[in-house]
Amino acid sequence: MINHDEAAPRVWRVDALCRALADTLNARFNAVRVTGELSGFSRAASGHCYFSLKDHDTQIRCAMFKRAASQLDFAPRDGELVEVSGRLDIYGPRGDLQLIVESMRKQGQGNLFEEFVRLKNRLESRGLFAQERKRALPLMPRGIGLITSLGAAALHDVATALRRRVPHIPVVLAPASVQGGNAPAELTRALQALLARSADIDGAGTPLDVIVLVRGGGSMEDLWAFNDEALAIALSESPIPVVSGVGHETDFTIADFVADVRAPTPTAAAELVATPTTTCLAAIDLMQERLSAAVQRQLNTQAQRLDRVATRAGRPSGVVVGHSLRLQQVAHKLQGAQQARLLEARRQHEALVLKFSGRVHTLGRQAHERLDQSALRLRLLDPTLVLQRGYAWLADARGATVTSVRQAGPGDAITATLADGTVDMAVCAAHEN
Repeated sequence: MINHDEAAPRVWRVDALCRALADTLNARFNAVRVTGELSGFSRAASGHCYFSLKDHDTQIRCAMFKRAASQLDFAPRDGELVEVSGRLDIYGPRGDLQLIVESMRKQGQGNLFEEFVRLKNRLESRGLFAQERKRALPLMPRGIGLITSLGAAALHDVATALRRRVPHIPVVLAPASVQGGNAPAELTRALQALLARSADIDGAGTPLDVIVLVRGGGSMEDLWAFNDEALAIALSESPIPVVSGVGHETDFTIADFVADVRAPTPTAAAELVATPTTTCLAAIDLMQERLSAAVQRQLNTQAQRLDRVATRAGRPSGVVVGHSLRLQQVAHKLQGAQQARLLEARRQHEALVLKFSGRVHTLGRQAHERLDQSALRLRLLDPTLVLQRGYAWLADARGATVTSVRQAGPGDAITATLADGTVDMAVCAAHEN
């Protein structure tokens, strides 16, 4: 054994010292959450972001790699107060301490998120998100209600999509603010106005079969109006199905959970309630062609039978006239049957479309749930998670795993595998417990 009191200080190689410091930081501090002011923020061509976090006279260098930077829901600017999560590391080429940032949000957003979670749990316990209360969207609505701001880009996107796909369906706009303190109340009043207008069929009302609630993307603060409890209750009590298209695909609000259908974007919401007219007409045309062909085959068969009967009967005009009348009656019946089958085919087509849409939605949700569960199990099986907590895997010179002091003697070479590499070591002595 070496007497450390008498031994000279160890001489480190620079790279070994940096690795040792990085391991110490990883074991002692990671993961960390830091709040501070952005300084010197820049985004490289590679997509990586580099900046410093400072407060008063202290700062720390930070790096946010492309994958994490792509998840940002706002554009960071110098001077903004932010809260970041990440891990401390030593940048080997310069030996600098740096914070590897995995996520970033504006300071104060954490309080909003906690409030969001509390409201979500409260409304979920009341059954407002229950799947069994969600209704299927109509295949061909008689009218579409639209709630958004007159100055929102989402209004133009939705109007363009509806004009292109279903120009014959009337759209009733109920304008409301989509951001700010007055927005929740205005959104609720706009919904109630659409419901009242649709119910007044005898007056100037337009029958509405679906309502679309849309807004463009933004931060959690920008979308906060859609996390209002009164609005959520009004949406849940709406007798008309509601489609929520608020923000981008990664944005979620309470309105999304309460609505009958949640669309990833405003344009997608418009497309969900507007099956293209050409699609329905093409299906009807195909069925009509098939029915017409079937009728023609029946007419041809009956005409051949008439010819055979006329041949056997000779030329009695009375028999010919009788068969001619019967043939006309059959033709009339077939034409009536054609119309009836066409109407029935239309009804079956609409029922199949509704059933298919509901099934696709259910299968998609189940597939996402299974994928999330599989990803979680896979992450839990990752052996590097154990190594990152300071453990190491030991192997002898032959590569065999060393699990007992009896497998290593003085002078034996041992290789230790850590979370970020390997360390070659020599056994000084071995002691059994």
